[in-house]
Amino acid sequence: MQTTKLTTKSILPLTCSRSGSCCFGKAVMLNPWELYRFSKEKEISPKQFRDLYTNFGGIQLRFDGKTDKKGQQACSQYIDGFGCSVHQGRPLACRLYPLGRQIQFDKSHYIHEGKTFPCLTDCSEVLKLPKLSVGEYLKGQQADSFEKAQDEYLIIMQNIADIAFELLLDSGLAASGDTNTLAAWRKLGDEDSEMLAKRIGEEWLNILMLPQIKDDIKNPVIFAHKHNELLLSKVEEKFGALQSYQELHEASVIIMSVALHLSRGIGADTKGISEHWIEIAKSHGAKE
Repeated sequence: MQTTKLTTKSILPLTCSRSGSCCFGKAVMLNPWELYRFSKEKEISPKQFRDLYTNFGGIQLRFDGKTDKKGQQACSQYIDGFGCSVHQGRPLACRLYPLGRQIQFDKSHYIHEGKTFPCLTDCSEVLKLPKLSVGEYLKGQQADSFEKAQDEYLIIMQNIADIAFELLLDSGLAASGDTNTLAAWRKLGDEDSEMLAKRIGEEWLNILMLPQIKDDIKNPVIFAHKHNELLLSKVEEKFGALQSYQELHEASVIIMSVALHLSRGIGADTKGISEHWIEIAKSHGAKE
C-alpha cells in the first residue's frame, strides 16, 4: 500500500479523540513496557491485564467489545459513551494514530497510508479542529517515552536473536552440517502469532511479556535494561550446559521464536526480519 512520509514539521489536522473510529477494528500490538503501563493505569497486575485483555501471550490488545456501524469490534478498553478507559496508559500505536513510525539509520520517520490523510474520511470532525505540526502532535500525545521504549525493545529483539545465532554458529552446530535450524527459522517467519505463541510456551512468554521487576519503574529505558538482564539470566539458566547438537538446535529455534514474537509486538516485519537473519547466518557458514 502506498504511504506518505512526513517530517515533524508537516502540518496536518491532528488530534486525539477518546471515542473516535481509532477504537474500533484495529490491530494494536504491544511491547512489554506498554503492557506494564496499561496494567498500572488499570490498577491490576500485568498478568491480569495480559490474561483478560490481550491475545497471543500479551503482544496484541484484544478488540472484543461492541461493534460499530461497520461491524468492527471495539477495543477491550473502550467504554461506550465515554471512550478509552485507560487513556493515560495507552500504547504508542494509539498515541501516533493515524500515523505510523519507521526507523531508518537510527532516525525516526512518520508516515500515513495513502495520499489522503486517513482521519479526513474516518473522523470528519477533525476538519473543525486547529491544525498541528506532527512534532506538536507527538508532544501533545506524550509519545516520547513510548518511542524510547519501542527503540529499546528493538535492541532487545536483536540481542535475543544474537543468542540464537551464537547457538547455531559459535557452538559447532552449523559446522556439523546441520540444515534443520535455518529451515526451522524460516518456518517461524511464516507462522502466525497464535502458532508462534504456542511454540514458545508459557515459560518463555512469561519472561518475555511479564518480567518480574519489583520496582515501580516510570522510565522505559531503565525498565527495558532490567528486562534485558532478566532475559539473559534466563538464557544462562536454561541453556548454559547444553551438550548435544540436538539440544543446541532446539535452543536456537526457541530463542529465535522469542525474538520473532517480540518483533510482532513492536510492529516489525517479522517475515522480512526472519529472511534477513537467515541470509546473515548463511553468509557465516550455516546451511539450509
